[in-house]
Amino acid sequence: MAHDILIVDDDPDIRRLIGDFLTREGFRVDLAKDAREMDAILKHRRPGIIILDLMLPEEDGLSICRRLRASQSVPILMLTAKGDETDRVVGLELGADDYMVKPFGPRELLARVRALLRRAGMQQEHAPQRRYTFNRFLADLDARQLFVDGDRLVPLTSTEFALLSCLVTRPRRVLSRDQILDWVHGRTADPFDRSVDILVSRLRKKLDALSPGCNLISTVRNGGYLMTAQVKQVP
Repeated sequence: MAHDILIVDDDPDIRRLIGDFLTREGFRVDLAKDAREMDAILKHRRPGIIILDLMLPEEDGLSICRRLRASQSVPILMLTAKGDETDRVVGLELGADDYMVKPFGPRELLARVRALLRRAGMQQEHAPQRRYTFNRFLADLDARQLFVDGDRLVPLTSTEFALLSCLVTRPRRVLSRDQILDWVHGRTADPFDRSVDILVSRLRKKLDALSPGCNLISTVRNGGYLMTAQVKQVP
């Protein structure tokens, strides 16, 4: 099964190179040079991933990311320049699922795209139903949904849900940042990668807002993170 990928970049050469490469790898690709073209495509298509450049004319990638996250959970892979560390952090805080620094190799891009699709559940094989309860929450890993108080759906991005899955299937076990990054993004960390910390912070805020004072995700100094709640698998 082919997956739709939307590439939003104002550089025509980059759009063409990425688009041609991913097309050869079996993906259906749409190209947009700015937010206006992106919005027109999204009226008719629901891509599996959006590859979004940070620097765009008129509405930039950060603004687009914020706007998309207000209405949908499509995985977003943000493209940034080498010196844009602050903007990368802001992008992750706004809900981007991963980022790549230009220039990058096509094989690395392909690996990131496949990892995001896998984490979004778009390449999952059928498996026995996996449902876990903790605190006031129920996580349905196969449906990729989180509920609070029985029936209220909690909106999570695909990467936030991947992190949650990692934690609830390994409760009361300290997980290093490298282990989490490998699970969520399918890659190893570099010493300055803050994406795991930002992702944990995002998920923690959402859980705490619904169950104040629960402190479900604990930070272990020089260790990583720990799901502190009692987790039970349910039929």
